Amino acid sequence: MIKTFSFDVSQIFQVFVFLTFAFLLTVLITPIFTDFLYRNRIGKKIRTADYEGNKTPIFSKLHQSKENTPTMGGVLIWGITAIVTLFTNFSRGGTLLPLFTLFCSGVIGAIDDLMNVFGIGMDRGGMRFRTKLLFYSIIATAGSLWFAFKLDWLIRPLFIPGLGNIILGYWYIPVFILVLIFGGFAANQTYGLDGLAGGIFAISFGAYIIISLSQGNVPLAIFCATITGAILAFLWFNVYPARFFMGDTGAMSLGMTLGVIAFLTNTVYVLPFVGFIMVIEALSTIIQIASKKFFHKKVFLVAPIHHHFEAKGWPETKVTMRFWIITAVSTTIGLALVLINS
Repeated sequence: MIKTFSFDVSQIFQVFVFLTFAFLLTVLITPIFTDFLYRNRIGKKIRTADYEGNKTPIFSKLHQSKENTPTMGGVLIWGITAIVTLFTNFSRGGTLLPLFTLFCSGVIGAIDDLMNVFGIGMDRGGMRFRTKLLFYSIIATAGSLWFAFKLDWLIRPLFIPGLGNIILGYWYIPVFILVLIFGGFAANQTYGLDGLAGGIFAISFGAYIIISLSQGNVPLAIFCATITGAILAFLWFNVYPARFFMGDTGAMSLGMTLGVIAFLTNTVYVLPFVGFIMVIEALSTIIQIASKKFFHKKVFLVAPIHHHFEAKGWPETKVTMRFWIITAVSTTIGLALVLINS
């Protein structure tokens, strides 16, 4: 039987206020921030090689026009969210861990973006994959330990539809780490088109506003609303043709934070639905790398898959909006699952 939720009007009003405030504040700050990026030439460098050092001529040709477009727009999202949360919505049990994850992974991403801008690192394009994996693993491990020993998730059940509540014990720690790492890198594979990641994240975090409110977790709902407001403001300037890009500092931090929120609400099973496109993007990259390594042939013209559709002649805006539509539908399915299993 589907449970009927009754939301408190005052809680909905709080969510609306925080979402609107974050949106307006970000909209006001963005022109100043982007002007700083343009004046200091903090622009994205389009990669010419993959992680193995092989040339990427199709990708380079598709995106050469985006060379030197300002990046690091994600700083606005996690920066505004951090300031608002610290001063008005800080809660040890509700917002401390997602804020920690958002901020720390955002800082690592910002360093990676700056290395790309100034031509430092692998192929002069940023951190090596193994270096990024190490840093983000440290953040995820810290979060898993907090969950395990401070929030007592070692003895609390993880809900999985069809299987019910499962006590993972110490297995909770590696599961937590894997979900966050995969979420971060899946998000990283998704932000390659103007507006694509911004629209998907706005829908995803918007869904978790509803989920958090349905569980009575108002601080977490407000946190999600703050992020959503900042993302929508970023998206205002990021839709085609983008004034600036999200960068790793936005994609990685939002992807990992979405995972933390899923664990806090015990709805990890919903992640494949709210992040459906991100999962597909990540899998397309994994399949492409594996196929090239073991069979010496490509499955896709370019990976991740949104670039494959570009290479086949789809306009960038068509790919973006169709992926938004898919996200809206899959997220609705995920919300339905939450209602059914509550």
